[in-house]
Amino acid sequence: MTKKTTTRVQLELPQTSYSRLKALREKTEAGSYAEVMKNALRLYEEMVEEALAGNQLMIKDTTGKETTYKMLF
Repeated sequence: MTKKTTTRVQLELPQTSYSRLKALREKTEAGSYAEVMKNALRLYEEMVEEALAGNQLMIKDTTGKETTYKMLF
């Protein structure tokens, strides 16, 4: 069996960013802040890959209205 290696990362966040992280943990019932960060990283990575491929992310609200999400990079 292959042993997974990890690297410890320590972050300093402004209070507003920490509050957002804490709120996401509560909303998603994540077991840890690390779980929130890993999920966010996976999502962001996928969005970057799609944007680099020339694709757009569309958000459809509950009324069916579609809005193109603007990437920030």
